[in-house]
Amino acid sequence: MSSTTAAPEARPAKKAGFTHQLYTGELSYPFIAHRRFWYTVTLVIIAVSLIGLLTRGLNLGIDFKGGVEFRTSVAATHATTDDVRKAVISSDLPDLDGTEVVRLGTDSVRVQTRALSSAEVATLQNDIAKVAGTKADAVTYSKVGSQWGSQITNKAVQALVVFLVLVMLLIWAYFREWKMSVAAILALAHDLIVTIGVYALVGFTVTPSTLIGVLTILGYSLYDTVVVFDKVRENTHDIVKRDLTYDEAANLAINQVLVRSINTTVIGVLPVAALLFAGAFVLGSGPLEDLGLALFVGMIAGAYSSIFIATPFLAQLRSREPAIKEHDARVRRRREKSSRAAAQVEARTVEVAPTSLVDAPSDSTRADGTASSRQVRTGASSRPQPRKTTRSQRKK
Repeated sequence: MSSTTAAPEARPAKKAGFTHQLYTGELSYPFIAHRRFWYTVTLVIIAVSLIGLLTRGLNLGIDFKGGVEFRTSVAATHATTDDVRKAVISSDLPDLDGTEVVRLGTDSVRVQTRALSSAEVATLQNDIAKVAGTKADAVTYSKVGSQWGSQITNKAVQALVVFLVLVMLLIWAYFREWKMSVAAILALAHDLIVTIGVYALVGFTVTPSTLIGVLTILGYSLYDTVVVFDKVRENTHDIVKRDLTYDEAANLAINQVLVRSINTTVIGVLPVAALLFAGAFVLGSGPLEDLGLALFVGMIAGAYSSIFIATPFLAQLRSREPAIKEHDARVRRRREKSSRAAAQVEARTVEVAPTSLVDAPSDSTRADGTASSRQVRTGASSRPQPRKTTRSQRKK
């Protein structure tokens, strides 16, 4: 007995995933080719931020412009922040519309006002004590001078300048390319302007927590930019020996790290969004709200700038170098030559058969006595071929 083994069925090839297609270049979005469009979008965002900053201005907190801070317990009356705010604004003192009231814990509130005189402080102590159901002596207060706020501002500006200088030096030392430093600083400047502009448009109070958040988002933005630049450096290594232009290699790098950048940003933004929600809607205005807004806006702006600003601007700077320009032109000429050769080959394959090929009688007959035809080569000098007949036909 002979036995046969059935051949295993061929399994269909597994389709490559979205991330793999981006990494290999099978699926690609032309970020670099559309950089003018993204530059326009970026300029619109910056313009809106600057308009908000110039027209509305920043709502500086007591730590920057000076003022008086009151604290008391509201456990006796369970007064809300709105109740305390109404009591303060309804007093006979002027210019208290900007007063901020924040709940501290479950039974305490904090009231921040403009700079007050001693008589005005006593008046507000009595008004707050009435709504809180306590004595005036139980309402503590502390004065914050504007000079201390200016010192904080100066220190923050100094820290920002030192940070930017160190970032430029670090990127230049790591990548050995000053153009990458310029592109990274441009992206950081975009993140700062957008974050400050959103603060102006929303009207959130600028506090020391805001400064902490702004300095923190610069680190997040720099991280995304360095990740993309590192892939650009890998793809453009010995670019003159590859059949890719610099723009194409840089665009491939963006697509290869796109999913990673999005995932990193989303994972970082989700807890920050929870922090912002808790500070704005659960605990009321306060440090959590200020810190959460700066981080939320800055992280999204940082992911955007590293993809749509930093890398396209870097490619634009590098493409102007003589060596890169010559390489890109050589690649284009080579492709045009290959395209022309391919077009010629395709034209020859679809060319019509020569006219010398005609139908001529064959030397065989069908069952009904008629001759079948076949393709024979004939020309102007060829002689007509004799036709074979049967014996009965010749007798006739």
